[in-house]
Amino acid sequence: MNSNNPFFKTKSFKENNDGVTHDAVIIDRNETMTVSGTINKSFLMLILLVASAAITWSMTNPIVFAIGGAIVGFILVLIATFKPQLSGYLAPGYAIFEGLFIGGISAIFEVAYPGIVVQAVSCTFVTFMVCFGLYKYEIVKVTETFKSVVVASTLAIATYYLISWIATLIFPSFQPVHYGNSMMSIGISVFVIVIAALNLFLDFDQIEKGVQQKMPKYMEWYGAMGLMITLVWLYIEFLRLLSKLNRK
Repeated sequence: MNSNNPFFKTKSFKENNDGVTHDAVIIDRNETMTVSGTINKSFLMLILLVASAAITWSMTNPIVFAIGGAIVGFILVLIATFKPQLSGYLAPGYAIFEGLFIGGISAIFEVAYPGIVVQAVSCTFVTFMVCFGLYKYEIVKVTETFKSVVVASTLAIATYYLISWIATLIFPSFQPVHYGNSMMSIGISVFVIVIAALNLFLDFDQIEKGVQQKMPKYMEWYGAMGLMITLVWLYIEFLRLLSKLNRK
């Protein structure tokens, strides 16, 4: 019951060097995971994502590239989950292809609701900084109970989204309760955003534990990739909530 992030749930964040235990006493810090290294790689991934997003943002019809980016990004996530040692290559690739998706989706929302992208980016940034501050100064502590509640809630959300999506495929006239701009729909969006934000605490905790356990250097990319997944999810949910409020 650690993080909902697929990366942080694998053995990679529990065992050093793919499960091989070494008896060496002296460990070269340059070969192990560090917080600063993870942060630097997270910023690099963010730059790649924004640069890639600018490509589809400027397109007249970005939907094809957005869908393609989402599919490729998901495939890279799956590969990294089972092959974390390849994260140094997969993480930058994920940022680039996910950027295509983010740029396309953002452009579509911006056309319908001018100014919504700036609002969503601002909300995501503020949420990240608040959660980071609360974690850093131990105002919010990640206990086993905290982890259990967040993971269970996240799985419930994922299950609900999956069932809703399948239902709309089978019954085209079916409209899930989270669609539209009803108070119920807005309430669901707020709840999902809260859970996505709480996942940030789990991600911070797992990265810190990875450093304490002296994980291999490539786990910095792995941790940065996992954190980026949560931020992308949070941003998309803010876009959806703000679009509902604009229609309201």
